[in-house]
Amino acid sequence: MRSGKVLLLGAALLLAACGTTQPARPPRYRIIAYVRGRADIPRISAQKLTHVNYAFGVVDNTGEVHLKTADSLRHLRQLEALKTKNPHLKVILSVGGWGADNFSDAALTDASRRRFAASAIRFVTSYDLDGIDLDWEYPGQRGPGIKFRPEDKQNFTLLLKDIRERLDAASDEQHRTGGDRYTLSIASAAGRYFDHTEMDRLHVYLDWINVMTYDFFGSHSQTTGHHTALYGGGSLHGKPLPSAAAFVEQHLAAGIPPEKIVVGIAFYGRGWTGVTADANGLHQPYAGWTVNYSYSTIERSLIGQQGFTRYWDRAAHAPYLWSPSLGVMISYEDPQSVREKARFVKRHRLGGVMYWEHSHDPAEVLLDVLYRNLR
Repeated sequence: MRSGKVLLLGAALLLAACGTTQPARPPRYRIIAYVRGRADIPRISAQKLTHVNYAFGVVDNTGEVHLKTADSLRHLRQLEALKTKNPHLKVILSVGGWGADNFSDAALTDASRRRFAASAIRFVTSYDLDGIDLDWEYPGQRGPGIKFRPEDKQNFTLLLKDIRERLDAASDEQHRTGGDRYTLSIASAAGRYFDHTEMDRLHVYLDWINVMTYDFFGSHSQTTGHHTALYGGGSLHGKPLPSAAAFVEQHLAAGIPPEKIVVGIAFYGRGWTGVTADANGLHQPYAGWTVNYSYSTIERSLIGQQGFTRYWDRAAHAPYLWSPSLGVMISYEDPQSVREKARFVKRHRLGGVMYWEHSHDPAEVLLDVLYRNLR
């Protein structure tokens, strides 16, 4: 009996090592890449990702989901081809983005919600996608020329409910089970976003929520600052400094399960010109606004060059660049801050991370940090 047990144990270990005993377990943490058509899609390291959100689909004037450009279908096919590298990769269409209109109309009535939901499910099933992501910026709030209504608050919940029911029905019809069922997610913010949405109710219809924990400071702010800090590290003008941790806390306080919360990471930096030299340019008035910088540009052309020195804010867990000769301050992410956010996700047992967007880090320097720390 003893020798038989040893043989059985050895056989079991051999089968486990060969990976033939059971399907691979889903990863504990999601690593979600937002990908636009300008990325070199075939070169993306699919094995480092769990999901890809293709940006963007749009809501047309009839309230249905459509692709944004003529090249979008080719991009989706390229993303689907990445599954040869990673069969477990999920490809999702993200609908919306900054300045995307027609959401309020699509969510307005029972009929318009049914029309939108039907078109979304038809799109997902027709193009062999794995889910839908809604990036409505923002329900009930004034945006760059978009229509908004007070009723958006309740209508958004009803829209998600309709989509969820139809996605589940489609999953059942196509015998998609477990982690292969069609998914529904949204991109969210915090602060006023919660005043115009029913986050405490709508999360039950979602698989996860992509929290946009970036753009805290920009052309809209009075001073320079960390645009994607992990922690606030104090106050400014009598108000707490915004942070990823504060955004996450607001989601948790609404009763959203931690495993549904996905923390956003910016693969780009924001910069200001005409900044005074006090505090190395941090939290200072500025004269102008510069273009956004991809991480690849920051790493290749700015750090240690053109008078720029890299500083680390220990309170905010965030890096920044300051050039006194140029009077330019740049807030960005780097491997150290990305590693800190990955540790934050694990410490609080959150659902993972997402990043905007892949073309800003084609060498995958930051993605490698996420992969090493979360996968």
